[in-house]
Amino acid sequence: MKWRHWTAPLALLLLAAAGCDSGTSSVRPEPSSTSAAPGTAVARVCDRPSGGPASAPKGAVTVDPAVTGDLAAKTKSSPPRTTFWLRPGKHTLEPDRYAQVIPKDGDVYIGAPGAVLDGRRTNQYAFGGSARGVTLRSLTVQGFVAPHDEGVVNHDSADGWVVEHMTIQHNDGAGLMAGARQRVRANCLRANGQYGMNAYKSGGRITGLVVEGNEITGNNTGDWERKRSGCGCTGGVKFWAVDGADVRGNWVHDNRGTGLWADTNNNDFLIENNVIESNDGAALIYETSYNAVIRKNLIRRNNWVEGRRYADRGDTFPLATVYLSESGGEPRVRARTSRIEIYGNTLTDNWSGITLWENADRFCNSPANTSSGDCTLLVKSTASCKQPAIAKAPLYDDCRWKTQRVDIHDNRFTLDKTVVGCTDKCDRMAVLANYGTYPDWSPYQGDKVAEAITRTQDNHWHDNVYVGAWAFVAHDPSRVLDAAQWQAAPYGQDTGSTFRPQGGGGDG
Repeated sequence: MKWRHWTAPLALLLLAAAGCDSGTSSVRPEPSSTSAAPGTAVARVCDRPSGGPASAPKGAVTVDPAVTGDLAAKTKSSPPRTTFWLRPGKHTLEPDRYAQVIPKDGDVYIGAPGAVLDGRRTNQYAFGGSARGVTLRSLTVQGFVAPHDEGVVNHDSADGWVVEHMTIQHNDGAGLMAGARQRVRANCLRANGQYGMNAYKSGGRITGLVVEGNEITGNNTGDWERKRSGCGCTGGVKFWAVDGADVRGNWVHDNRGTGLWADTNNNDFLIENNVIESNDGAALIYETSYNAVIRKNLIRRNNWVEGRRYADRGDTFPLATVYLSESGGEPRVRARTSRIEIYGNTLTDNWSGITLWENADRFCNSPANTSSGDCTLLVKSTASCKQPAIAKAPLYDDCRWKTQRVDIHDNRFTLDKTVVGCTDKCDRMAVLANYGTYPDWSPYQGDKVAEAITRTQDNHWHDNVYVGAWAFVAHDPSRVLDAAQWQAAPYGQDTGSTFRPQGGGGDG
């Protein structure tokens, strides 16, 4: 992976060690922006934006906010690799919903302090087209109305873009799309209608993505999961078919839904040194994907809204704050690791901990596969996953996204139920599957998958620290265990781990 030389500061703030809250209120607290795990870098970008140059860089084309459409017109008339400097003020495009800026290869856009590109709730897209190597810096982009599942900046997921020190806010759809080798650094991705960023490229995979030092907050203002129940289409950032991503040093907080969600055939993720807190849903979902390192993150006060919603309706599924769904390590898919490694993280007062789940009815070519049309990275043809071939090797294994080779160790799990505002169902650590029933030709019927994920797919917790009253679920939702049962045969989990009640050993 080639790195672009980049010397601008990330505007990170090193914060002090995390403390524990007291009280019994179930109302979400204000964002905890003043404390984090020791050494954790928190990107406080939205309240401390990094301004661009107050005068035009040498050789730059100056863009006048008083002239409607000046930015798009000057881009069109200038050669590739032109630098544009946007003067202070509100810049606008022509009043047509498809009016947008179409950069050329290597173009650079820099905003002066106070420069804003405003879609006025009229234009759908700000920057689009297929140009490579475009740079956007120190500009606010707001008020655009991209359709559902589409984005405002880099609308067409062009490759090699650098997006840094931007404020992308109050847009419909996704604030930002992503292409291959994209660098997304030190941005404020705030209060967008669906996602802060949608890392999706139509017809192809995204490689070499870096998401670093951003503040990602308040996204999914459109509350799309309620509009389209079960759509799986919301959150701070959504990743689709990304092969190689470094997600580090971000502050992901107060999003309606999931904080970070990798969905469908992602691979080779490094998720480290992030602060992920106070999101309505899970802090992190890694779904039908492969090979990841998740380490040294501070994860707190997530999943209170969605977890409580499940519990209140009597659902016994252990909806967790770190949720691995049909995802695992796979040596045959090239990555920096052949496992999913989860270590060195601090999880504090979330609704439940980590759940490893596998849906026995969800596999390539099954009508129950919500990623319809997609197959695993091990099978070229979806249609090949059928009887009789699927009932024997290699397709019996390769047609399933398997939750396997997951190693969870040296993490700290702290739970104070009076802080979360719950009595039960918020205290789960789980490894389980459902009883396979569908379709009628499935070779995975019965408890075959539940047995495999629990006992034979190399999923292990060990050498962790637990503070508070924790429960454990194995095999299926009905098997709720205490710590001793979880550690004993036949499960043998959490060898070398320690358990102590809330309030012991200096935990407040």
